[in-house]
Amino acid sequence: MKIRTLIVLFCLTLFSNSLFAKDNRIDGLRPDAPELAMPGPFKIGVRTLKLIHKNQIDAINIKIGTPFPLYDRPLTVEVWYPANTPDIGGVYKNVYLRDGKTQVNLYGTAVRDAPPLAGRAYPLIIISHGYPGNRYLMSHFGENLASKGYIVASIDHTDSNYKDAGPFSSTLFNRPHDQKFILDEMTRMNALQGHFLENKVNTDQTGLIGYSMGGYGALITAGAGITKNIAQTELMSPNGLLNELVADSEPHETFLDDRFKAIVAISPWGMERNLWSNQGLANIKKPIFFISGSVDDVSGYESGTKLIYEKTVNSNRYLLTFENGNHNSAAPIPAPIEAWTALYNNDKGVAFSHYTDPVWDQLRMNNIAQHFVTAYFSKILKNNSMMDPFLNFAASNIDGKEKGVWKGFENQSHEGLKLEYLSAR
Repeated sequence: MKIRTLIVLFCLTLFSNSLFAKDNRIDGLRPDAPELAMPGPFKIGVRTLKLIHKNQIDAINIKIGTPFPLYDRPLTVEVWYPANTPDIGGVYKNVYLRDGKTQVNLYGTAVRDAPPLAGRAYPLIIISHGYPGNRYLMSHFGENLASKGYIVASIDHTDSNYKDAGPFSSTLFNRPHDQKFILDEMTRMNALQGHFLENKVNTDQTGLIGYSMGGYGALITAGAGITKNIAQTELMSPNGLLNELVADSEPHETFLDDRFKAIVAISPWGMERNLWSNQGLANIKKPIFFISGSVDDVSGYESGTKLIYEKTVNSNRYLLTFENGNHNSAAPIPAPIEAWTALYNNDKGVAFSHYTDPVWDQLRMNNIAQHFVTAYFSKILKNNSMMDPFLNFAASNIDGKEKGVWKGFENQSHEGLKLEYLSAR
């Protein structure tokens, strides 16, 4: 490992700073990218918001047999939006990598603090990263969707970031609560006189993209409460922390929000750990677009994401599968060049592997996901029937084989992909 690291470091010294800028881009587009991966017509701006969720359960400092401690929970959010600017491009500075130590610069299309475009409100998309992660892990969705007329808010989930990853129980409890809080905050800011988002956000048409643990939270947000057994497991649910997320419980029913209209769940975690019952998954009524690799070794595929897809029987849902793809399929940005040598887990792992797949090119997966997520959100959140041909070829027959032409893909460039659809029963 040390010899390999030294060789890579030596090679990197041969390159100029311009190569770092090129390799750390979040807005890449391959020549074979499907049609809807192309950026939209809007110039885009980006701002960082520091928010406080007051009087929340402090999941890290729970003591068995005592009342839950409370604290004011800090959350940082990156917001992309259609902007009124002649400029294109900017830098995201000092972004932490998987090792929680190395800070890098990422480059994209958005202009920092650009004035928002006036005149209309746009549907909201909330992005929720994995454990650990950060608000930039899926920033390719942020820029791409904002260029197509969405407000996009990507969350730094406290206790679940590269820099501050804490006990897993905090992630299990806070994921859905963070997602709902950001929806409430964006609604508040839309009505706040003088705020840069005033009258810009249509939160009645909100989509949610969740990856891994973000996908776990997205399923709870969509309606799938967890099992009582999990809520009674001390390791995951100290002092019954997760009781309010149990399926068919009054607290979970109260938690659900009709403003969430469309869900994208990428490799959602939990099925192989028995977090969901058949009834819990049947409680999901919202449309869902699932994305997974067929050999996902973290969330599972046949007994993980695909099984969730099959059991959300009251939802109109899609499943996009990357054949032989693993857990990183579609979601993370391509590995920043510094991730090639940054080590973590007591120097046993290279951060590069956190952003890549052994089989698929990460940028290609990003572009494919951008294509389908664009079609899906446009169809549901914007009622755009022109998106139907990009989705309707998915088969509903029992063997799951596609029929017809994959619109938007050229020269058999859909090879290795499978798109399935099941309607609500």
